[in-house]
Amino acid sequence: MTLRRAVAAALAAVALVALTACAAIPTGGPVRSGQSLKGDSLSGVDFRPSGPQDGQDQATVLEKFIDAATGAQDNYAIAREFLSDSFSQKWNPRQGVTIRQGDGDVERVGARELTYTLTSTATVDSDGEYTAAVRPTSSTLTFQFTKEGGQWRIKYAPDGIILSPVSFEQVFQAHALYFYDPTYRYLVPDERWFLARSSTSTRIASALLAGPAGWMKGAVLSSFPEGTQLSLNAVTVDNGTAQVDLSSDALGSSTVDKVRMREQLTRSLASVATISSVDLTIEGATVSVPDSGGTAAIVAPDVDPRPLVVAGDAAGYATGTGDVTALGDGMGAAIAGLHPSSLSLSAAGTEAAVGAPNGVSVVRSGKKTALLDTRSPDVSPSIDDAGFVWVGQSSDPRDVIAYGLLGDPHTITTTLPSGRLVSFEVSRDSTRALALIDTADGPGLYVMAIIRGSDRTPTALGTPVRLQAASGKAVGATWVTDLDVASVGRDADGSNVVRATIGGQSTVLQRPDGTAMQIAGGSGGALLLRTSDGQVLQSTGGGWDRTGVTAEVLGTQR
Repeated sequence: MTLRRAVAAALAAVALVALTACAAIPTGGPVRSGQSLKGDSLSGVDFRPSGPQDGQDQATVLEKFIDAATGAQDNYAIAREFLSDSFSQKWNPRQGVTIRQGDGDVERVGARELTYTLTSTATVDSDGEYTAAVRPTSSTLTFQFTKEGGQWRIKYAPDGIILSPVSFEQVFQAHALYFYDPTYRYLVPDERWFLARSSTSTRIASALLAGPAGWMKGAVLSSFPEGTQLSLNAVTVDNGTAQVDLSSDALGSSTVDKVRMREQLTRSLASVATISSVDLTIEGATVSVPDSGGTAAIVAPDVDPRPLVVAGDAAGYATGTGDVTALGDGMGAAIAGLHPSSLSLSAAGTEAAVGAPNGVSVVRSGKKTALLDTRSPDVSPSIDDAGFVWVGQSSDPRDVIAYGLLGDPHTITTTLPSGRLVSFEVSRDSTRALALIDTADGPGLYVMAIIRGSDRTPTALGTPVRLQAASGKAVGATWVTDLDVASVGRDADGSNVVRATIGGQSTVLQRPDGTAMQIAGGSGGALLLRTSDGQVLQSTGGGWDRTGVTAEVLGTQR
C-alpha cells in the first residue's frame, strides 16, 4: 500500500510520535499528566491530536474535533473533549469511517448549528467492510453546539469519524478473514479494515465468528456453529500464541470442524505480526485439536508462471525464446485447430473452454471436443473448478449460462445492470465471478458470489459489488490473486490499467506501450497483457516489461 508523502493541512496540528512507552506524551497546550494507553496502543504509528483550547469559536471546535479522529486512544478520549458532557458518551466513533478527498467546507446555518460538506472517496462500516465510491461523492453533515463553562462544545455530531487518505492508511490496517468454499478445498478471503491497535486480534476473531460479508453469503462457509462468540470478549496473545476461547455453542462440533475452526482462525490472525499460532479453548476448557495432517485448504491458488497462449498451430505455455510447450494429450493441437479467439484452462490443465468462430467448445484431455454454444463468442468463456463452462453474451449481461460436464445448460440468475458485457471470469477458487460491463455511466467492474446447489451446480450470482474500473472503452478484466482484480480500458491517451483489491483500494498502473487487446492474471500476482501486435507484456510492480512472447491469443489460467 502506497503512503502519500505529504499530510493534509488539516492534520498539521496532529503530532506524530513513535510509541516508545506506555505513557502518552502531549505535544501542545499546557503541561498535564501523562495518560495511560491502557493496553490499546497503536502497533506502529501513534497520532496525538490536541484537545480544545479556551476561546475557540464553533468552526475551530468543529475542525479540531474532526482532526482528533486520528487519536483512537482510550476510546477517542481527545475527540470526546470537544463534545458536551451529555453527548460525550452517546457519540459512537466506531460506527464507521468516511475517507475524504481534500478539506471539507464549514458553513453556518444557525446561531448554534454548522454544516460540514465533504467529498468522500470511500467508507468503512462498523464491521470493517471497505466500500470505494465509484466516483467522489459529496455529503453534508450537521453539527449542533452549546456552551459549557463559557466554552463552545458540540452537543450533536453524526456517529463515525472522518479521515484523510493519509491518516486512514496509517491508523487502519487491512486484514483478510478466511472462509471455506463449499468443498472445503479452498480458503476464501474477505478483506476488512480495523484500527491498528493491540485489540486488533479480538476484532478479527469477532468479525470471523460473525460470518462473511453480506455479498459473499451463499458462496462460502464457516466452520463455526451459528451463534458462536468469544466467551471472554477478548483474544490474548502470549509468546506469539493467540488464546481464543469460544462460547459453549462450539461444544458439539466434530473433530473435523474443530480442525477447520482453528485453520480459519490461524489464517485470519496471520496478518497480525505478533501472532504465529492459535490455541483453541471452549468456555475455558482445553480442546484437543489434531493436526490437519497435510489436508489444509488452499490459500491464494497460483498459476503456471509461463503465459498461456495460442501461437500458430500450438496452444500451451510460452517462453521468452518463442517456444510453446503444447498442452498434453493432444489438447494443444485440438485447441489451436479451432482457430480460437479466447482460451480458459482449468487448474488441472485437463479441461479448457475455447471461444472460436463456430461458438464455445470444451476441450478435455483424452476426449472428443464438444461444441457447447453455437452463438458468437463475443465474451470469452470461463471454466470453473467443477468443470462448468460459463458463457455470457455482450448484448445482455444477465444472459449467462453455465454448461455442465455433459453439455447440459444451466441458466444463471443475476441482477447485473444493463449494458454491454465485455468480460466474465470465474475466480480461481470458483466462489466468485468478475464481470466488466459498459454501462450508461461508464465502465462498471463487478464482483459477485456464485451460488450453487448441493451438487455444485451453479444457480445464481449474488448481489454485484462495484469496484474501480479502468477508464475509457472497456477492453477486459481478470483475476490477479484471490483478492485482487484488474481491468484495462482504452482512452484518448492509449491503454490504461487499474488494479483493485476487493474490499480495499485501487491503483492506476503505468500505461503500457501499445494497444492492449487482452488481459490475464499471471503467477505471484503478476499481470499479463497482449497488445495489438501480438506482444505479451508482464507487470509485477507497476511497470510493463516485454516477455519475448508473441501470440494470437492470451489465455487465462485457473
